[in-house]
Amino acid sequence: MSQKLINHNPDLRRLQNEGYEVECRDGYLIVHSVPYVNASGTLDWGDLISALELSGEQTCSPVRDHQVWFTGSLPHTNQGKPVSGLGGQGEIRQTLTDGIEARYRFSNKPSGGYQDYFQKMSRYALLLSQYARAIDPNVSAQTFKPIPETDETSPFLYVDSASSRTGITAVSQKLAMDKVGIIGLGGTGSYILDQLAKTPIREIHLFDGDDFQQHNAFRAPGAASLQALQSQPSKVGYFEDMYGHMRNGLVAHHQFIDETTVDDLAEFDFVFICVDRPVVRKIIADFLTKAEIPFIDVGMDITLVEEDLTLVGTCRTTLSTESKSDHISKYASFTGERGDDLYRSNIQVADLNALNATLAVIKWKKYCGFYQDCYLEHQSCYSINTHQLTRDELSEEVS
Repeated sequence: MSQKLINHNPDLRRLQNEGYEVECRDGYLIVHSVPYVNASGTLDWGDLISALELSGEQTCSPVRDHQVWFTGSLPHTNQGKPVSGLGGQGEIRQTLTDGIEARYRFSNKPSGGYQDYFQKMSRYALLLSQYARAIDPNVSAQTFKPIPETDETSPFLYVDSASSRTGITAVSQKLAMDKVGIIGLGGTGSYILDQLAKTPIREIHLFDGDDFQQHNAFRAPGAASLQALQSQPSKVGYFEDMYGHMRNGLVAHHQFIDETTVDDLAEFDFVFICVDRPVVRKIIADFLTKAEIPFIDVGMDITLVEEDLTLVGTCRTTLSTESKSDHISKYASFTGERGDDLYRSNIQVADLNALNATLAVIKWKKYCGFYQDCYLEHQSCYSINTHQLTRDELSEEVS
């Protein structure tokens, strides 16, 4: 991906052709081995890093972000003073992505800004290296050394610039599980997929034996075309095609999970259960608990108040982990042929499906360490008419 981006963009290619050690990695543009003078007055080398703004595989022009990160210590002049024109921010120590920790954030914006990344990165390199060259005329950021191609393991078909431009790529990498399953794509499950598809999970497996029908279009993300509905695709095939435009690693299983197929979940890192049949929920939950595979079970309970024609109800999110799973049967229904009659009458609402999915994904991200989690709750429930969100079944780790 690094060399491919460089080849497709004249500004990046010019940096490389003029001898800079250029690398594109995880949404960042890195110029390695920039010489500078440290506080002791001796030569040192550091890397300049910029968030890489892209439109597909093309760099954006003009460059909106005029700032860079720097991995070295505070640059000085050959006279022993801090280099001026870099902004007044102190040391930050920020991990941008695997193996790259920035120590400083610099801000130098010329009149008119930067038209491309060559102008931006070469200007910053000159600001630092000019004082190093005053000590040793032979040093330069233009080393003409080749950079090995980065091992590209990202599942995305284009760079996740949303994470790199805000400096949270290292945080996002905590979500890079190998294998996650979503069982049931009818409503909430499809919105869970919508959010997981934007994370660096390597494989997302979709399980559902139903076809994508007209009523599904009104409680699913995106806008299904009439042509798509007329083709009567499977749910898993429909969503695999939709999200296949942005990522690899989507695996569609046009099947239901029951006692004959539950073994298919044996190698998963995490599973989202989005089914309405209590018996099936129990089969899946029992198997995952025994296998010590963490999972989240979601559920909606909505009723129609006929007196004033309003809807009331709840959205439930129940987490099971290796350390705590004894609460599942207390909150998730395991008895009866089917859940609420509401599912049979299709009283599901897209915004509540989306909310239930969002709460589940937030809980998963907390489990992964993406979000801070003070209480480590394993059960939460949102009530519509009171606008309350409960927090129950706290982990024993919380004092």
